[in-house]
Amino acid sequence: MEISKENTILAVIVIGTLMASIDSTIVLLAFPAMTQALHSTIATIIWVILIYMIVVAVFSTQFGRIGDIYGRSKMFNLGFIVFTIASFLCGIAPTDISLIAFRAIQAIGGALIASNSSAIIADTFERHRIGRAYGFTGMSWNIGALLGILLGGIITTYIGYRYIFFINVPIGIVAVILGLRYVKDSNKSSDKLDIPGMAALAVAIALIAYAGINYASIGVSSLNVALFILGVIAAIIFVIIDKKVKMPTINFTMFKNKIFRNSLMASLFQGLGFMGVTFLLIMYLQGVRGYSPLDASLVLFPGYVVSGVLAPYMGKYSDKFGARLIATIGILFMVGGVLFYLSFLGVSTPIYYVVVGTIITGFGGAMFWPSNNSAVMANVTGELRGAASGTLRLFSSLGLIGSFIIAFVAAASAVPRYLAFEIFAGTSKVIGGIGKGFVAGMHVAFVALMAMLIIAGIFSFVRGKEDRSGKLSDESHNATEKKHISKK
Repeated sequence: MEISKENTILAVIVIGTLMASIDSTIVLLAFPAMTQALHSTIATIIWVILIYMIVVAVFSTQFGRIGDIYGRSKMFNLGFIVFTIASFLCGIAPTDISLIAFRAIQAIGGALIASNSSAIIADTFERHRIGRAYGFTGMSWNIGALLGILLGGIITTYIGYRYIFFINVPIGIVAVILGLRYVKDSNKSSDKLDIPGMAALAVAIALIAYAGINYASIGVSSLNVALFILGVIAAIIFVIIDKKVKMPTINFTMFKNKIFRNSLMASLFQGLGFMGVTFLLIMYLQGVRGYSPLDASLVLFPGYVVSGVLAPYMGKYSDKFGARLIATIGILFMVGGVLFYLSFLGVSTPIYYVVVGTIITGFGGAMFWPSNNSAVMANVTGELRGAASGTLRLFSSLGLIGSFIIAFVAAASAVPRYLAFEIFAGTSKVIGGIGKGFVAGMHVAFVALMAMLIIAGIFSFVRGKEDRSGKLSDESHNATEKKHISKK
């Protein structure tokens, strides 16, 4: 039956999301063990996370466009293969540098999965059911984050940090078998790759992201400024190229669709605002309150539970009512959660205040993510879905990187940067007046992050009203189709 086939495909997508989510939190708990076992430093080993963030951002759009042309299922399944092999290599990595290199390869697999999975869902499900499907991927992300926390603590403590990577191997093998059997391509494009545009975009994102992260690590330097300027120049070159070529990496006519455009911007600013809060809470719990990495993560546990349980229901409601109202209310809950932290979080605040805050923001996340993602993908058509999916992942990744920078710059305003990294990794804590200074810097960051969330809420509200009852018929979509066809 068709429904059974749809659910099988969704299950494979959920497994991919689960793998990526487990890996996002399981590594956080292993920093001390990896540093000691590989005779490294926190400043080096933290690149195990940073390199993953950069690589996913760099390649998401390109891999989505490659999926449009050569087949999304092929790229999606290739992503599982690369991710699984790289996970094994990470597990046997003999040095910190080799581990970082293998994580970069793993991120390539993750980018292939992430940049094509949203498009496959949009291909598989009708527009009036797409939000519910994204709700299940949202649920799997939160369940994976929970499993990462629990498994990371247990595996690192009792077995060894290498098995946090080996755990991906059996899951990946199952996913590859299911993916090759059930996930098939329904749409392909006769376009050719825009190699110059892809290269210019990759260079632009890599330089800008590295400059920003390096700024968070060491502060302002002539190198950072030069890299940022070169990145901006590369971005301008990319836009010029893609405006002229017949088959661009990013078809900018997609952005004429108001719902698509504003949903992407909402995703960017939501990422900028929200992830920094999580980073700062981890640093607060470990650095100021003296919690272990596992205990700190467990304090954040309730928010993941709330978000995971509610996400499918909120996605279903977005199918019925459209994304604008539900996603915007979700942002308001996130703003409320940050305001709650800003009002009550101090050096000795009862820890249940943090738990309450995670529940508030978790409720908001359950409302925002599935509805906003479905709004992006429900407002593009088959030939452009891979590019749209990759662009959505790009905007989310840029938000994540930007939020990381905001969090660490705020922390570095109160403590030395090396200490900020050690606090994040759970190997150091602050005491006395330094702790109060750290909390003061954290509050300033909360104001900045809350401003980002408010901007996200504005974009979410002004996106326009959706009608998911039938096929896409927006005027801007018609313009997109005409221009896309004429370029051929």
